[in-house]
Amino acid sequence: MTRSDRKSVAIYVRDGRVEVRAPTKMPERDIDRFVEAKEEWINDRLSQTRERMERREAFAPGYGDTIPYRGSSYPIVAKEGNRIGFDDTAFYIPPGLQPEHLKSACVQIYRLLAKRDLPLRTASLAEQMGVAPAAVKINGAKTRWGSCSTKKNINFSWYLIMAEDDLIDYVIVHELAHMTEMNHSARFWAIVGRVMPDYPERKARLAKLQKKISYEDWG
Repeated sequence: MTRSDRKSVAIYVRDGRVEVRAPTKMPERDIDRFVEAKEEWINDRLSQTRERMERREAFAPGYGDTIPYRGSSYPIVAKEGNRIGFDDTAFYIPPGLQPEHLKSACVQIYRLLAKRDLPLRTASLAEQMGVAPAAVKINGAKTRWGSCSTKKNINFSWYLIMAEDDLIDYVIVHELAHMTEMNHSARFWAIVGRVMPDYPERKARLAKLQKKISYEDWG
């Protein structure tokens, strides 16, 4: 338990651990009562965390398995030689790779595809919205699909290339809107809504994809 100059009790469940944060002067019996009242919620979160950790540890794509690219699934195929790539029908990788090396090869392909596809789509949508990013870069962020800096640099996680095209467009429009409004105010969402009125539905679907990816350990 951590005490600090805060006004209320809070419980955090991270990596299978429970952390209680409480006001400095709150009696311990009151804290205990609060935690007891949240016991069912705590156990549920711990169960979810254990399931996610177990599934992540077991995640190991192999030859013949399918993995997503722009919303569709494609097989991982062994192809003689030293080259890796994607040919619109499959992810091709040299045969005989160990699971971790195979996974690493898939990530390399994903990064190449993201660097090829996302800047092109961003340029098209930026023109439509009347903005011009200083640069479009690809990173390996695991918890953020994209970001926009004060210098107008747009960054996208390579994980985004797994999403369907309309979800990719939502993230791109979201970040381009930040070039005008560096916040999530009503004005910001109005900009997004003018480009895609159905953005709430896309946002909800993207959250489901984020949850699915959270169970996958891509390294």
